[in-house]
Amino acid sequence: MKMTFVFIFFTFCLTAQKVIPFEDFNNYFRTFQDGDFRVLEFQRIQEYKAGDEFTAYIDNRGNLRVFDGKKITDVTNLNVKYQVSDHLLAWSVGPTVNLWDHGIQKTLTFNGRNYQVKDSMVVFEDLRYNSLNVYSKGEIKSLYTVVDELYMPEFIGENIIAFKDNGDFYKIYWDGNVYDLGVWNGNIQFQGGTDILTFNDPTTRTFAVFDKGEILDVESFYMNKYKAGRGFIVYEDLNGNLFHYQNGIKTQLSNFTPDDWKVKDDLVIWEENSFTYAYTNGEKFIVCNFQPEEILLKNNVFAFRNVLGGVSAFIDNKVVEITSQADSSFEIYGNSILVKLFNRSFIVYSNGVKYKS
Repeated sequence: MKMTFVFIFFTFCLTAQKVIPFEDFNNYFRTFQDGDFRVLEFQRIQEYKAGDEFTAYIDNRGNLRVFDGKKITDVTNLNVKYQVSDHLLAWSVGPTVNLWDHGIQKTLTFNGRNYQVKDSMVVFEDLRYNSLNVYSKGEIKSLYTVVDELYMPEFIGENIIAFKDNGDFYKIYWDGNVYDLGVWNGNIQFQGGTDILTFNDPTTRTFAVFDKGEILDVESFYMNKYKAGRGFIVYEDLNGNLFHYQNGIKTQLSNFTPDDWKVKDDLVIWEENSFTYAYTNGEKFIVCNFQPEEILLKNNVFAFRNVLGGVSAFIDNKVVEITSQADSSFEIYGNSILVKLFNRSFIVYSNGVKYKS
């Protein structure tokens, strides 16, 4: 089936990593930024969480603070629970749910309960009106209001939501608009990422995709395994072949049933005949001739434990060895990689250059 809607195209823009946080051997809270290491806190902090554009942390006094690459902002001196995405921060003080969005602070609700923070939106319950709301692009929109117990949506992606309203009607929220799906019995297994969502359609018995305002059939039969990234989906067909679908184009990635495969942001990773492959920006690459036991995916970066026990990465369409030292831990921030060595020194690989603390 094909359903066409009028929509305003939303372009998701990746930004450079502004902050790469870590705690050094002195327990100083530091960050790497624009080729330099700097200290944010000399006294040991309690914890931190970071996205692509900022880091939020609880300092030694229990205050929630934000560093956005330019300045440190005190958010609250109360004991709070908080969540971060690459671009947004939300925290709760009792039933009050608050937001930090690129330096702007606001209260989402004084009567909240559950909430989730995603790349470009915050989904939250408002118990005053018994409604489920979404914050996106500076605006709050109510998705549904119920008389009985309030509930969170069936699926929440980075900027897309699949939900069932109080009349058991399935709908999709994307780019500020709500699109109708249908009334179906049972639970539907949705998978979505950014600007795209996929599911098995109970009405047509097909494998379908919601792609920037359109609902399209991808396959004539249900698929058992499928995942979504940034504007694309990946799935195994009934014969075990691995396919990539984007902008109406299907690309076969493998004609063998992969041992394992993962999707995150702009990357597809799969293991086949003891080799590890990557697919990104329309190209297929052999990453290594073994199956890494420890991996991380984010944006366009694939970091993994190499055969020496150190850290290597597939980045900028090539494989680089960051360190051969065994037992080094690693994290991805933006398109940069932070490696912690055994002596609590650090390596940052950013824009093709290694920096050591």
